[in-house]
Amino acid sequence: MDSNLQRCRALVAQASAHGAKVLFLPEASDYIASSADETVSLARPIEESPFVQGLREEARRATLHINVGIHEPCATAPGNNSTSTSNSNSDNSKVKNILIWIDSNGKVVQRYQKIHLFDVDLLNTPHGPLVLKESASVEQGGAITTPFETPVGRVGLAICYDLRFPEISLALRRQGAQIITYPSAFTVATGRAHWEVLLRARAIETQSFVVAAAQVGRHGGKRVSYGRSMIVNPWGEIIAELPAADGAGDGGGDGPGETELAVADIDLELLQRVRREMPLVRRSDKRVKTRR
Repeated sequence: MDSNLQRCRALVAQASAHGAKVLFLPEASDYIASSADETVSLARPIEESPFVQGLREEARRATLHINVGIHEPCATAPGNNSTSTSNSNSDNSKVKNILIWIDSNGKVVQRYQKIHLFDVDLLNTPHGPLVLKESASVEQGGAITTPFETPVGRVGLAICYDLRFPEISLALRRQGAQIITYPSAFTVATGRAHWEVLLRARAIETQSFVVAAAQVGRHGGKRVSYGRSMIVNPWGEIIAELPAADGAGDGGGDGPGETELAVADIDLELLQRVRREMPLVRRSDKRVKTRR
């Protein structure tokens, strides 16, 4: 975790140098473990986590808001500045995959717990079978977090596999979101096939900015994250992106050796123009008629 914190510190410095108002970091920025048992053993409550406390310190020092994905033990109750989005019956043998918002004063002011867990059993990927069961070590979240005001617009939170379920992004849009986050750790196989098209689809159908900070490269053992962090505007155009993992085309590679940052302006006037000129009004009183 210390190594990951140092990389995040470097990104804070880069973001500050660019004059950024918010730094968006990936899912599970604190660590990606090699087993379910290790995932649980490494988790620390927010107030005791050296990783989170280090980022809170950086946020204060740089006067920067930070959005970051972390793990938290299920036995930990959220603090006074947080809103619980978990199920009422927590399993202490698991962790929470959460996304927190640290404001420029270093306070954790928002949180979201991942609802859709990555349980897949793909037998026919280009590189052989892919079996991952996130639910073996992670507790499922129970509710979305209401979008909230930030220096760059009204933000709605989602995580990785939530990307495949448009109901979440549509609900966030109905609640006023202008920016929707998808911090991720996509696999190479699913990333190559679906990453870009899903991100652009979520941006187009919600007419929102989509910010997807992605883990990239190898995490010890055989696991490789696809990378290709991306920012998409409400018209579905990619306005900033980073490379995929080196060798992503053949399932190998370790990804970039340095921390990299994608920077973009969030143009809320563009957002309003897109929504005004192409209104997506969903008419629940209409029914599609079919012929027999």
